[in-house]
Amino acid sequence: MQSRETATRQELAVEEYRLRRKPYYLPIADEVEVFLAAYEARLPVLLKGPTGCGKTRFVEYMAYLLYREAPYATPERLEVPNPLITVACHEDLTAGDLVGRYLLVGEETVWMDGPLTKAVCSGAICYLDEIVEARKDTTVLIHALTDHRRILPLDKRGLILEAHPNFLLVISYNPGYQSVLKDLKPSTRQRFVSLEFTYPSPQQEACIIAHESGVSPEVAADLALLGAKVRNLSTHGCEEGVSTRLLVYAGQLIARGIEPRRACDVAICRAITDDLEVQRAVAELVTTIFP
Repeated sequence: MQSRETATRQELAVEEYRLRRKPYYLPIADEVEVFLAAYEARLPVLLKGPTGCGKTRFVEYMAYLLYREAPYATPERLEVPNPLITVACHEDLTAGDLVGRYLLVGEETVWMDGPLTKAVCSGAICYLDEIVEARKDTTVLIHALTDHRRILPLDKRGLILEAHPNFLLVISYNPGYQSVLKDLKPSTRQRFVSLEFTYPSPQQEACIIAHESGVSPEVAADLALLGAKVRNLSTHGCEEGVSTRLLVYAGQLIARGIEPRRACDVAICRAITDDLEVQRAVAELVTTIFP
């Protein structure tokens, strides 16, 4: 017979990642308003988009907004020590990794909560990054948290935890990168409000690059132009193009004295592909923009 336990324990040591400062995020469309509405209704959120387009930064920004900044943060949410718990999913991720397991501590067997359980109990946002990389039996575990029940079964303890009222589940994946075998199952996808992410416009991306890297607006605009041109190579062997993250990396190198073409070579050309033909094509674009 399973016992039923309300997940309002505040003594949990949630230390994975604390949001000490407001993350920089430039809204591209209405994603902030949609996420706020989804959170108010406690609707689980799915973020879809290419690598390095800002999905993780967006979740960090929203967690700070909801748990640390007026008028969104309530007194109760201000008390949550860690408003965002992020899990980088991989093919060896088990249900035990998410919910917890019994461990030997000295001569005692002690239960240790996993990151999902910590979020459910403390009322944090749990962000499962690249969810399709996890094992299929692991993704099924979240189903009971994504409908009206909002519960998390702990089979090894014979418990069913009711999610804290502030808890929210957010997942992400890159639909353009995954194979058919790793695509998100409809039974999982249709439990989430879905937000589509893409790369910013060149003007928006230039603002992001300038802010994050410290380069001049002119250099940031050149890097954004390079990003747009490299993404146009996607039909010529460059699978996904260059992420905003890599453009920021190039800007950070330039801001620290690395010659622009060399910075683009190590942060972009050699980072996005090992194909020599594609590398040469990108290098030609770099030379055109940074003569």
